[in-house]
Amino acid sequence: MLLNTTLPFSGESELTIGLVIVFALSLFAVVVFEFVNGFHDTANAVATVIYTKALKPVIAIPWSGLWNFLGVFTGGIAVAMGILKLVPMDTLMTLPIAVGASLVLAVLIASIIWNLGTWYLGIPCSSSHTLIGSLIGAGLGFSWYYGGGVNWGKAKEIGLSLILSPIVGFGLAILIMWFFKYVLRYKALFHIPEEENDKPPLVIRGILITTCTLVSFFHGSNDGQKGVGLFMLILIAFLPAKFAINHDIPNDRIIYTLNHTEKLVQGIAAASIENRNELVSISQQIEAVKKQLAYKNEKDKKGTYAFRKQVETLVKSIKMINDDKKIIIDDTNRSQLMHQAAELNKLTEFAPVWVIIIISVSLGLGTMIGWKRIAVTIGEKIGNEHLNYAQGASSEIVAASTIGISTFLGLPVSTTHVLSSGIAGSMVASGGKNNLNAGTLKNIGMAWILTLPVSIILSLLLFTLFHLFI
Repeated sequence: MLLNTTLPFSGESELTIGLVIVFALSLFAVVVFEFVNGFHDTANAVATVIYTKALKPVIAIPWSGLWNFLGVFTGGIAVAMGILKLVPMDTLMTLPIAVGASLVLAVLIASIIWNLGTWYLGIPCSSSHTLIGSLIGAGLGFSWYYGGGVNWGKAKEIGLSLILSPIVGFGLAILIMWFFKYVLRYKALFHIPEEENDKPPLVIRGILITTCTLVSFFHGSNDGQKGVGLFMLILIAFLPAKFAINHDIPNDRIIYTLNHTEKLVQGIAAASIENRNELVSISQQIEAVKKQLAYKNEKDKKGTYAFRKQVETLVKSIKMINDDKKIIIDDTNRSQLMHQAAELNKLTEFAPVWVIIIISVSLGLGTMIGWKRIAVTIGEKIGNEHLNYAQGASSEIVAASTIGISTFLGLPVSTTHVLSSGIAGSMVASGGKNNLNAGTLKNIGMAWILTLPVSIILSLLLFTLFHLFI
């Protein structure tokens, strides 16, 4: 067992010297994970502009790093919260901090090991798949000891997103290539650059740089949020009283939101004949949240946890009422009701600005290092021919649009899967299936198939090990 000397650390009386060390190591590990994610996935954005001679590596890499940084910083936290919902946060906050430490370390170390291994071999592999698999593995280990475990509903939703996105990418790339070939019929688009100074025409170069920029930005807004989610998982696991609730929102603002919500619900109840009991129940929940507000405290884990649970229940009830077709709600009240639910949601779904900055910098710096191994595979080895301008543009358009839409919907998606499948689709559109490099596709396919089971097993074993010794 780790040293059991208790430290006064933000009111969390369970934190010992040993756990503070583990806490620091966990924060360092999530920064390393995001850094590795940066140089592991950078090639997805820069390979096409480099191999089409649109930009030189010395310009493309920092440019991509900048837009990855901006993507994390401005991309919101919907994907980050989706990551958190995969693990049993409510149960975790009621258990000793050492349990959360075991789960966090298992997820991070398993993810880093697989990401570094596939990067070293130059195999494009999904950081998203790795992370999701690691979360599931640690969740399974958690459920063995404490019940609960994995949120399979959320896992199914994320899994469908990860499975469908490369299929969509492959098909869309073919359609875009056919559009270029049979509608635009602009021969310069299909030129294969060979000489060092064989740069694309200005318009085509602009398209390639724009799509590279968008992929970098949306990669940051999607993959970067995964780092934010992991960072928040660590903070909540180790310091639940301080980070389970957004204490920056003042109590008077919370009271205002609750009072406005209660007034809306009472008005809806007065006009509704059916399901009035559910509306009365929401009013009772609002009163309970008001009473529990007095016990919400950065140093009181039990009181803060109870407040969080009541807020989550209230938000869920409001959404259920909104979805209930038997309750008649006019458009104005419906809009206001969902606005109040969103305001209440900010109490439990948030990330401090400093967390977002740390992850932004980590991803941006990682983007500038180690890009070449994966870029060579994407640019030279997926197809049997060098990328032409049309292939580069179509695959990047597909990647940018797919990742952007997924970020808007709050779904994690694999940049690697989408872009690699987009390039494969563009190659098929140019020369049929014989235009694909079977050896490379076999290696990528094996990595994609093995990622989930390997990361699940590795994380499960690590959780079990850490649970015994932390």
